[in-house]
Amino acid sequence: KINKNYILTISFTLSTSSPHIHIINIDVFVIRTSEEERRIVRKILNRARTSESVWRYGLNFFPSMNYKLGYATKFDSIVANLVRDLASDGIAVSSVDELEGEVGFFSNLETSVVKLLANRQYELQRLKSKANDVEAIGDKTFNIELLESQVTFDPESVFARFALQDTILDIANAYFGMLAKLRYYNVWYTFATQSEARESQLWHFDREDNYILKIFLYLKDVDEGTGPLTYAPGTHRKGPHRNVQPEYFLEDHVRRTTDEQMAAVIPRESWFKAIGKKGTIVFADTRGYHKGGEARTDDRLMYTCMFTSPASQSKRLLTFSDDIDSYNLTKKQRLAL
Repeated sequence: KINKNYILTISFTLSTSSPHIHIINIDVFVIRTSEEERRIVRKILNRARTSESVWRYGLNFFPSMNYKLGYATKFDSIVANLVRDLASDGIAVSSVDELEGEVGFFSNLETSVVKLLANRQYELQRLKSKANDVEAIGDKTFNIELLESQVTFDPESVFARFALQDTILDIANAYFGMLAKLRYYNVWYTFATQSEARESQLWHFDREDNYILKIFLYLKDVDEGTGPLTYAPGTHRKGPHRNVQPEYFLEDHVRRTTDEQMAAVIPRESWFKAIGKKGTIVFADTRGYHKGGEARTDDRLMYTCMFTSPASQSKRLLTFSDDIDSYNLTKKQRLAL
């Protein structure tokens, strides 16, 4: 308790397999004060969270130090270039072929997705009829999560194993400069639609953390008509355009920006469209401005996973049926969970 009006709370986790403490949240609760005073305190706390020094050396101190003291990795030139491009532009592209020997499980993942599609083919036909429903804002009816929205972590699943392989973890940890956390994995099936662009088809940035690394693995070719991820390079927190603030409108209380509004601050010729063949791997910090999923001529199919810092305000998108220490995983993998 700070005084009669303010209470400081620090939430943290302890691991039974290591002496590490992970701070996951810091809050100040305001009591016996006006709504205006509470609003001011919340604004101050949110602003402090966005500070690089507070975020890294306050909220994520132990994951940052643990990485620097024991998990920093030297990469070969291909992976080093990926991390460099990701840091400078906020987006980097490679492929399963280019990373051969570094990234595995692609064929197994393909086989598992074919089974998923077969098992859900009639359901997908039914859902496709709702894909153009512009009234269902917030439901993203044009994009289906084939593993459902709430995934129970399965260490034997190829979807978990892809995200937890050493090279993927090393890239995530190097980008964050700390031991990052795997928050999500799924397979996205995006229907081709003809309705006006909406929701994530419009420009936006994700807000769960200062850095948010999403990885997209294409399971079929993605071209202009398949709704490729489109990114405004340098608008992530590490980039030269991090303070760019295009005009926006509110769509169900969420900030969205049109192409015309984005072009006023980042020229169209600077936009990066992540077009690629099956097997393409896109690494993107979605704290930068981006849009995607505006498929017009063909459906899109890809695997995705997401990493954040341990102190992220991301909602829990993975659930665990057992204690993490009981899984047959390496120490590095357990630390990512």
